[in-house]
Amino acid sequence: MVIDKTLSRRRILAGGAAVLAAPGLARAQAAPVKLGILQPVTGNLAQDGEYGRIGAEAAINDINQAGGIKSLGGAKIEMVFGDARSNPEAGTQEVERMNGEGVSAIVGGFASPICLAASQAASRYDLPYVVDVGVSDAIVSRGLKNTFRFGPGFGTCTRVAIENLVKLNDAAGKPAKTVVLVHEDGLFGTGLAKLMNERLSALGFQILETIPHPTPARDMSNVALRIRALNPDLVIPSSYYGEFVLLARTMQQQRIRPKGIYAVLNGAASNFRFVKEFPDAASNVMDCNHWADPRKPKTAELRKQVEATGRFWLYNTPLNYSCVKLVADAIERAASRDRTKIIEALAASTFTDHIMPYGPTRFENGQNMGAAPVNTQIQGGDIKVIFPAEFADAKAVFPVTG
Repeated sequence: MVIDKTLSRRRILAGGAAVLAAPGLARAQAAPVKLGILQPVTGNLAQDGEYGRIGAEAAINDINQAGGIKSLGGAKIEMVFGDARSNPEAGTQEVERMNGEGVSAIVGGFASPICLAASQAASRYDLPYVVDVGVSDAIVSRGLKNTFRFGPGFGTCTRVAIENLVKLNDAAGKPAKTVVLVHEDGLFGTGLAKLMNERLSALGFQILETIPHPTPARDMSNVALRIRALNPDLVIPSSYYGEFVLLARTMQQQRIRPKGIYAVLNGAASNFRFVKEFPDAASNVMDCNHWADPRKPKTAELRKQVEATGRFWLYNTPLNYSCVKLVADAIERAASRDRTKIIEALAASTFTDHIMPYGPTRFENGQNMGAAPVNTQIQGGDIKVIFPAEFADAKAVFPVTG
């Protein structure tokens, strides 16, 4: 068989021209940017971890649909997920795995012990780590250049919680004078209870007792009985979801009715699952916590998107959504996948494209100084913002009677 070399050459050239002319094929697509998302989706913190993952996934989808990282030729963000399994050891193991897979940064951790261990492990590789929730101020006081916390920590949350409690109490004629603190016995609850004890005592509140409890806990009867015996004006709980739900339901069943339940960084008090499943126990519970900015259109859009899947609206979702957007903004400005350049870009952030009630992002020693909590109260089967006044959508019910 004789092959027409001229004809074959023409066909090859014509085929090449067609490939070059085809839209989207003129050049190879940019390699993806790998982003580690670390959340505890098994174990006793699984609910919080799952809702954190939802927020991170939503942000990644929005960024990719909007054209990816434009300074890197439209590179898409590729999620490398790690299950922290509700303990620091597993979180560290997942950081090691993510480092091996070549992630450019990590977001998440949720619980303070996980964030402490995971960010420390990440620092060994100069791997940028953005903490979503972990509130222990030890996270940002170790001088780790790779670690950034987007949300407020213990110190800020406690200060705001106490300032707003004093405003609340003064406005009502100072009905609350005695307090019982209830807290989970880990790093989060113990540290917060210590701060609350010191500062409330200095302001003239009498701390009748500080009651620790384990996480997980299966029974809160003894804690409730102790509260009944002490009969405080205020109960201030700092606990994860399951333990506070159990305590609130036990107090309701035993008809323990203080003038107010004023939670701080509570796992259930700003949680629609608690509101919907146990409306009587949840009624009028206040909290000082992370929460999305209700004034921003994207907040309503994301909430609608989450609830359309049959899930609840939890603060973990908008907070992780915002953290991923923060990292994407840093990568965009760094125009690089290089970890050192991303750390430098994070440190210089003035990021505003978030959906939290924060000002512009400004990091000092890894802490976002623009971050602040809000006060919420469960009223009429809904979670209302009662402080700060500039975007509150309800007035506080205090003291609670009946």
